[in-house]
Amino acid sequence: MEQANRNVFIGATDDYEAAKVVLFGAGADATTSYRPGTRFGPAAVRAESYGIETYSPYQDRDLEDFPFYDSGDLEFPFGSPVRQLEAIEARAGEILDDGKIPFMLGGEHLVTLGAVRAAFKRFPDLRIIHFDAHADLREEYLGETLSHATVMRRCYDLLGDGRIFQFGIRSGTRDEFAFMKAGHVITEPFTCRNVEKLNCCGVGKEAELLGGCDVESQPLNSLTPIYLTIDLDVLDPADFPGTGTQEAGGLHYDELRCAVTDIITRFHVVALDNVELNPSLDLSGRSTALACKFLRECLLAMSGS
Repeated sequence: MEQANRNVFIGATDDYEAAKVVLFGAGADATTSYRPGTRFGPAAVRAESYGIETYSPYQDRDLEDFPFYDSGDLEFPFGSPVRQLEAIEARAGEILDDGKIPFMLGGEHLVTLGAVRAAFKRFPDLRIIHFDAHADLREEYLGETLSHATVMRRCYDLLGDGRIFQFGIRSGTRDEFAFMKAGHVITEPFTCRNVEKLNCCGVGKEAELLGGCDVESQPLNSLTPIYLTIDLDVLDPADFPGTGTQEAGGLHYDELRCAVTDIITRFHVVALDNVELNPSLDLSGRSTALACKFLRECLLAMSGS
């Protein structure tokens, strides 16, 4: 399970068996189409983590009270997205089979497909909640069907109609928006204020569309399983410039933090990821610091879910 030269996120336990959540890094950017460098995201977040506290005043929780395990970064053959996805699927599947929740740190967004494949094999009624600036619903990009620009289309190929729920989308091709408007995926027309529909931000009509998986209304053993993927470029570039394809008009940090932690605590999240930090594009370090703090908040929300 552990990788060579394993570095860990602050507060991680050395006891895999005791952990509820297992972090692993998927630092791949083989299909990045504009500015590469997301392969360095997981290591940058771990290094930055030693500059923050384990305690969150937002949630009044502390990572010292929540056993999670960090298994380190996967080692990939460069230039082979097929083999990279196979390695991710194997790692996520191993964690799921041990009764734990895989939490993947990217890496470009294509890495999500590997973890979704693992979750879907074990939870055939899986749903995806997707935060992103980009639709990622292209059938192909420059002749390639495996790309960060096609990842949600490949996930749709697995899950089918009405099982992917997108928030924050503000960029895509005409064909992608036509695909969304046809109802194949559920996409909330984007404004920053629309995130308030996530009850806190809280989930309103989406709770019904997601299969009635509100924790308060059903016992845990009957909840619809959720894969939660957060492309950090859903944030406004003013808050998060360290990403390869910036899109103006995004969420602010507190809006995203509030929405995502609410989803985690109220829904049956079986696997999740944070992707698309490119630390080399923000020499100030504020993007890495934000990603680090956001990861802490996600982990602590998992402790109360």
